This record gives sequence, structure tokens and C-alpha cells, in this order.
Amino acid sequence: MAGVSDRFCDSCGRRIEWRRKWARDWENVRYCSDRCRRQRPGDLDRRLESEIRSLLEARARGATICPSEAARVVSDDWRPLMDRARSAARRLVVSGEIEVLQSGRVVDPSTAKGPIRIRRAR
Repeated sequence: MAGVSDRFCDSCGRRIEWRRKWARDWENVRYCSDRCRRQRPGDLDRRLESEIRSLLEARARGATICPSEAARVVSDDWRPLMDRARSAARRLVVSGEIEVLQSGRVVDPSTAKGPIRIRRAR
């Protein structure tokens, strides 16, 4: 189906997979799940995005950061924020600002499992 693969969730930044039940309304689909529809990005999520940008700007052009670094800046209790930090990174990938890497190679953040690094888009 044309145009299906380039749609991303406004909340988590993951690729939205086409579903038959969305066929009549595909142009208006913005979220990949009911959970994402309920948990739209808020102030904390925007702050994580801002911290990712700030941390990358403070580093050399090709340097990378871990999403946990942004979470640590936002809160002392950073571990519960890791999922939101990864979602913030995915949204920034969709906007073209950053790239997500694993083992030094750019990967699709929608399917990346395990530790990731973030760098400014080249």
C-alpha cells in the first residue's frame, strides 16, 4: 500500500503499521495505539527533546549521547523516564534532527532493541 511505510506515531515516534480497520480513515491516523492516543507528548516529553538537542549541541559534531543522559538532566529519578527519552529520540528522528545508532551503525528506531546512541543527523 503506497504511503503506508512513511507514517509515524505522534506520541512514540514508531512507524505506524497499516491496519484494515483504519482503511477508511488512514489519512487521519496519528497514533499507533490507544495507549499512545492517551499518552500524548506533554511538557516532560518536550523537555526531554530539548535536553537531547542541548546535549548534542554541547558535543563535537560526530559525538553521541545515550537517552539516559537527557533523562538524568530532567530528573534525579531518571530510570522511569527511559521509555519517554527513547520516544523523544524517535520523534526527533522523524523530524530529521538526529540519528539513532547501534554498534556504530544507523538503525531504524522503531525496531531497535537494546542500548542505543544518538547523534545529530548528517
